[in-house]
Amino acid sequence: QVQLVESGGGLVQAGGSLRLSCAASGRTFSNSAMAWFCQAPGKEREFVAAITWSNGNTNYADSVKGRFTISRDNAKNTVYLQMNSLKPEDTAVYYCAARRRPSYSIRAYTSADDYDIWGQGTQVTVSS
Repeated sequence: QVQLVESGGGLVQAGGSLRLSCAASGRTFSNSAMAWFCQAPGKEREFVAAITWSNGNTNYADSVKGRFTISRDNAKNTVYLQMNSLKPEDTAVYYCAARRRPSYSIRAYTSADDYDIWGQGTQVTVSS
């Protein structure tokens, strides 16, 4: 089994930055890709960014391109989401997810159904 634990959320003013971390433990060698999703109250869970473990290929939602950066540290089994120029509309619970199935093109995996393991989420609140 794989467990995912997110950290780094909090309250920040608009224009500020946060870095989220997702530490994976357990049978992590079967993870092919990792992703971040967010869910605001009353809304569906939305794709934010994804990265493959093997070569670090990335994909981003249009709404975060140029502001957010996803990265991974293979030695630490940890994925990060650097969030800059935050906006009030970025306020949401952010979830880390792992894909256990083979990954061929990171751009194809933007649905929650493409991922198999989920963390508990971390709250990000951006004040105006």
